[in-house]
Amino acid sequence: MDFVLGLPLSPKKKDANWVVMDRLMKFTNFIPIRTNFSLDRLAELYIAEIVRLHEVPVSIISDRDLRFTSRFWKKLQEALGMKLNFSIAFHPQTYGQSKRVIHILEDMLRCCVLEFEGNWEKYLSLVEFAYNNIFQSSIKMAPYEALYGHKCRTLLYWIKVSEKKIHGDDLIRKTEEKVKEIRDCLKAALDRQK
Repeated sequence: MDFVLGLPLSPKKKDANWVVMDRLMKFTNFIPIRTNFSLDRLAELYIAEIVRLHEVPVSIISDRDLRFTSRFWKKLQEALGMKLNFSIAFHPQTYGQSKRVIHILEDMLRCCVLEFEGNWEKYLSLVEFAYNNIFQSSIKMAPYEALYGHKCRTLLYWIKVSEKKIHGDDLIRKTEEKVKEIRDCLKAALDRQK
């Protein structure tokens, strides 16, 4: 877990992103937040966005952000039956994966700010979708496939199976365009990381 801070204020008044990544499958969740969210609010979001979808993890590695080192956060993790580990600065074995994801996310969000009139939060779910459906060489598949056991049928391929008519042409066309733009940005961000 880590935070991406200093984002432009979104229309819904969010200015940061909480990145939660599964170390084994590389599946990543991006949760828009405000930097001044209370620990209670972060705990609610954690249960609503992570525990609801993926169950309670066995352990978490996070940086030494004051929110994660607080007594409240430690007690919450203890109550959930989790082990809380803190990364050591510049220790690639514990911190490298999340830092790479954050660099890629920052590149993608820059693209969203430029391409989508600054509203990064509106397209964050599509950014997460694109990230989780790109091939990861370390696991030899996309994180979505690792988690669910099958390849994801993406919006870009709905036209081929004639489902476009069911969902409304305009919505699907716009979403296809956004996902394609985000994928292009993701490819550029990954190329820069290499």
